[in-house]
Amino acid sequence: MARSKIVLIVIVGLFIIMQLIPLNQTNPPVIQDIAAPSEIDVILKNSCYDCHSNETKWPWYSRIAPGSFLITRDVVEGRKHLNFSDFADLDAFDSTDIADEIIEVLEEGEMPILPYLLLHPGASLSDSQITALSEWAETLYSE
Repeated sequence: MARSKIVLIVIVGLFIIMQLIPLNQTNPPVIQDIAAPSEIDVILKNSCYDCHSNETKWPWYSRIAPGSFLITRDVVEGRKHLNFSDFADLDAFDSTDIADEIIEVLEEGEMPILPYLLLHPGASLSDSQITALSEWAETLYSE
């Protein structure tokens, strides 16, 4: 019995210590938001912006470790791959690469990621939304 109490105290202690680890959960300024038709803008803001923009909504549970580590990592990685808040600064070559990537992840059903959808079921993309986003991404080739 004493051993299980010690294990519990250690687990609780580690949980408390994890809460003290600082994480950068900030939103840098938006340089220039992507210019997209209103239908596309709504889809992007609902299903993509939390990880792929500087307009992340950081809910209360994003501040509780160990989940905070995972959420922060996902946002940092998402912004690194594609950030709609500085999309206008990309050159034509980069925007074409990103358009290809957007189409690929939509076709493969890779985005939004499952852990995000579990906490944000309204972010799930319908077939018509996937089609609309893919068609919009194809227009990025000419920009």
